[in-house]
Amino acid sequence: MEYGLLNTVSVMKKFSSALLWLTASEIIFNIAAYVVHSVAGRILGPADYGRYGLVVTLTTMVIVLIGNGIPTTMAKYLSEVLEQNPKNIPAIKRQAARLQVIIIGGITVIFFLLAPAIAWALRDASLTPLFQLSALIIPAFAAASFYHHYFTGLHLFKLQAIVKIVRSIARVGFIALAAIFFGLNGAVGGYVLAPLVTFAAAILIDELYVKRRLGIGQQDASHHFQSPAKTILAYAGPLTLFLVFYELLLTIDLYFVKALLQDDHATGLYNAAITVGRIPYYLFAALAMIMLPAISKTTAERNTEETTSLVRKALRLMILLLFPMITLLVIYAEPILHLFYGNRYAGAEQAMSIFAIGVGFLTVFYVLAFALNGAGLVRVPMKLSFFGFIAMALLNFILIPRFGIEGAALAAALTAAAITIGILIYTQRHFSVRLSFRTLALSLTASVIVVFLSRFLPHGTWSFLVSGAVLAAIYFALLRLAGELTNEDLAPFAKLLKGRTP
Repeated sequence: MEYGLLNTVSVMKKFSSALLWLTASEIIFNIAAYVVHSVAGRILGPADYGRYGLVVTLTTMVIVLIGNGIPTTMAKYLSEVLEQNPKNIPAIKRQAARLQVIIIGGITVIFFLLAPAIAWALRDASLTPLFQLSALIIPAFAAASFYHHYFTGLHLFKLQAIVKIVRSIARVGFIALAAIFFGLNGAVGGYVLAPLVTFAAAILIDELYVKRRLGIGQQDASHHFQSPAKTILAYAGPLTLFLVFYELLLTIDLYFVKALLQDDHATGLYNAAITVGRIPYYLFAALAMIMLPAISKTTAERNTEETTSLVRKALRLMILLLFPMITLLVIYAEPILHLFYGNRYAGAEQAMSIFAIGVGFLTVFYVLAFALNGAGLVRVPMKLSFFGFIAMALLNFILIPRFGIEGAALAAALTAAAITIGILIYTQRHFSVRLSFRTLALSLTASVIVVFLSRFLPHGTWSFLVSGAVLAAIYFALLRLAGELTNEDLAPFAKLLKGRTP
């Protein structure tokens, strides 16, 4: 039997269950993250929370540079050899690990030494010891990221999801408790410990379960995969640049707010706004994880039909789900911020609403970028993200002095819309996939109706949760009545509720 939204062909059937598992782990992971942000924001206050956001955000960008480029490339090549040449797995993993260690060591030392210069650029010398402490986050996150992508490449998505849930629990425990007892320094230090626990757990799982299951424990298969280091680097270079520029698109506006406004309170407000506004991106990160190994596999097999189907279904899934997510974030920006951070963050609502719209575009861009990366077209997302970064930087210089944090959010939204249109055009040309204007029009119409009906429902700090659930149900009911949401679309979820994987 074929399913519509998540899986119509063999590959989609294989990966639909994985998508649900990974989405669930992403939801748990990000709930944990928002618990941490909520606790930290309330304990530290806007000023120190803004400083915490500056330190953690910058370190995260560095993690993307060294922690995801090589591992993501490893996942691509592991996916390609998993079924046809599994003896190549140890060689690919070994070479990727060596490259990762070299890059981690170098970048960590450089970041530590540059901490005073970074603090000076932000016009706040007191940030120097915090940035030096946060340098330890780099190897910790990079180590956890390595095994995260290792499991992705081996298509062990359920196992990957379980490990991420463990990381979520550790994240709440270490960061929240450290913030309570040690303040700002403790919050940054706790950020180091959570991924180390994940890394240790992943090593044990690899040694005790994965190697035995796949029978790849002792093979020396380097002769099966010629010059793996060169191959990995040739792909990882532009991929890493894409990841860096994309992370900059998500975060660099926070630093422009700090540098141009010189207002820790405003920086804290904007950090809260973008943290909540990124929710759709975090939820769809699972889809991007699936797209890279799935497209890598179908491309390697030269299965054009399968590839086209994957991209078409992913695009439709995003249209159907992003519209209600963004709409509800905009409608309930005030009570959502109040729920997470309390009334001290009043004034961030408009910036969050604008930024959330931009994140909707960036989410589409991110998922389609990974589809292109899986097909080996890594330079296209790299170029688009680079031009997007340049445009966003220029817009920040123009809009922030005039409109404050709302100007930063507007710069992000305009840039995101532009590069998303660009990647949609290229995706449609390469994969022969056209955007469904019917799906787009019906989703937009349903969202407009939801906005109108929201005027008659409560917007309280807790009551909005019920109102939001009602509006979400109305949105999907309207799509059902219009014939856009079919039984085939709902089949994987129905089976999941019955305790069976699709």
